[in-house]
Amino acid sequence: MSEEFKVEIVNPEKSFFSKEDVTEVIVPAFEGEMGILKDHISIISFLKPGIITIYSKSGEEKFFVEDGIVEFKNNNLSVLTSSIFSLKDIDKNKIQDLIKVTEQEANKSEISDQAKFLADQKIDVLRSIN
Repeated sequence: MSEEFKVEIVNPEKSFFSKEDVTEVIVPAFEGEMGILKDHISIISFLKPGIITIYSKSGEEKFFVEDGIVEFKNNNLSVLTSSIFSLKDIDKNKIQDLIKVTEQEANKSEISDQAKFLADQKIDVLRSIN
């Protein structure tokens, strides 16, 4: 019996990624890192800044995501996000620029605790990539 399921990642511009031979996906949910295998219970969760790792028969792929919603139902994983990029295609200068902008955001005096948490999370993940 097949242990594979389908993954689709959509951002505002297009269907960013789609694959049907996925064996496991790890997503940065607010509850913590969540591993999803075939026949996982149905879930809906929010994403925090982090790395989505997708394992399939053709190898491993990693993406940085800033936010979004993940839904798993009937062996279909859907990720809706406003900002995502592949780690294999990223330019180190772009990462440095994102860190700089996010640090400026995090240091604003009028920032809410939740926004500060998300900015700090984003900075930590971007530094780990770099």
